[in-house]
Amino acid sequence: MKPRLCVLGAGSWATALCKIFSEAGLEVNWWYHRKEDADHFAEFRQNPRYLTDVDFGSRPVSVFHHPVDALENCDWVLIAIPSAFVGAVLESIPGEALKGKKIISSIKGILPAQLLLVTDFLHQNFGTPWENMAVIGGPCHAEEVALEKQSYLTIGAANIEFAEEIRSLIQSRYILATTSSDINGIEWAAVLKNVYAIACGVCHGLGYGDNFQAVLVSNAMQEMNVFLQYQCKGNRDTLASAYLGDLLVTAYSTFSRNRTFGNMVGRGYGIKAAQVELGMVAEGYYAIKALYKMTDNESITLPIARAMYQIMYENAPVKETITALKSILK
Repeated sequence: MKPRLCVLGAGSWATALCKIFSEAGLEVNWWYHRKEDADHFAEFRQNPRYLTDVDFGSRPVSVFHHPVDALENCDWVLIAIPSAFVGAVLESIPGEALKGKKIISSIKGILPAQLLLVTDFLHQNFGTPWENMAVIGGPCHAEEVALEKQSYLTIGAANIEFAEEIRSLIQSRYILATTSSDINGIEWAAVLKNVYAIACGVCHGLGYGDNFQAVLVSNAMQEMNVFLQYQCKGNRDTLASAYLGDLLVTAYSTFSRNRTFGNMVGRGYGIKAAQVELGMVAEGYYAIKALYKMTDNESITLPIARAMYQIMYENAPVKETITALKSILK
């Protein structure tokens, strides 16, 4: 029997993943934060705010307004809530509601208050065993999943059999998936690439061209290596899709909300104005601050991430900050 899945979150990535898993024949309980959105889906079978062209038709997808109700009778839980809000949602759920369930995180960010990855938070606060957790990494944009363009996913799990079970279910005509035991590395790569996508957006907004962007991304990959070595230890295949591939698509794609957010800042938008105009959560904005807190007193140097912190949180002048940064890139 296929597992019954609960999806927590109703943004674009949650919608894309709900499409993938429901097409695989899984029964899905889908939690919406806004009751009016849940009611809309129940009537029209589409998300009223994100990927509105995806029609769920007669697929076995049920909607809920309360997360505990959505979790009932489910075997797997897919968490797809913006990282800035996931802590509050999870803390509102009684521990017994998640007990014994396998959990998949598709969150590309860090819990900003706790400075924890989602899997670390679940392990520490809910006692979720590592063998019951997995993560879904890119490179993949929700909008291209909606259009059924060829896409790739990376499933990371300490329990490789769990990863293989997920892969076997979601692989399809337009989804190819690979598995890896590097669960924390994949999670951190997803956090970091959003930071550097904002940097690429800022530089694009300032008028820098492709030549400079290539150098910026190359240096960003080096910074990711430095941080991953510091945080995760050991060697990693950073040329793999979940690392370099996800960085590239987030840094260059017009679908990238982090790049778009950075682009607006580079063009002169204030931070709050850019957030309002974007209308979605740019995970990298919160990751920039978390990264600074984690590394400010450590012996590692992350000049691009530091420049983004200065712009986003210290009100540093954008043009002058990037001018200073470009002189140290290689």
